[in-house]
Amino acid sequence: MNVVIVGCGRVGGFLAGLLDTEGHHVSVVDIASTSPARAERAWFQHLPSTFKGETILGDGTDLEILRQAGVEKADALLALTEGDNRNLMAAQIAQKIFGVRRVVAKVNDPVRAQIYRRQGIDTFSRTTILGTLLFAMLMEDREVGEVLIKKSLEHEKELAHEPAPAG
Repeated sequence: MNVVIVGCGRVGGFLAGLLDTEGHHVSVVDIASTSPARAERAWFQHLPSTFKGETILGDGTDLEILRQAGVEKADALLALTEGDNRNLMAAQIAQKIFGVRRVVAKVNDPVRAQIYRRQGIDTFSRTTILGTLLFAMLMEDREVGEVLIKKSLEHEKELAHEPAPAG
């Protein structure tokens, strides 16, 4: 599968690593930081040291940057930046302009997530996902989240064996 990930924070970097390990072609787009200490450096340090995919420095809402990332041949695009509006815009561009079949956007605001879903954009809100999981754990609801927790613990174990990136 050809996947474009917009945003290479911890979630984007982790997912890119999972997909890459499974043999998928992954392109990751991240914008340069506006922080003076990190100017001109994107968050590609969140990628595992074994990552074999492509990294593209630029704005994931820019058509030319998305083309460089291979959006025209992408089976999926995941918009995982910190900005809800940027994620929606990248997702809409991928879906409406480039015809990407599978588009998913991370949304922090659960109300926005519902609105975007009505516009045909698959969304997930980490606010409601994490809140639901924590509530289930607190209430000792073993059905909700048991598989998720098991898989995430396995991934954490794998990550613990990976050397820390230089920098």
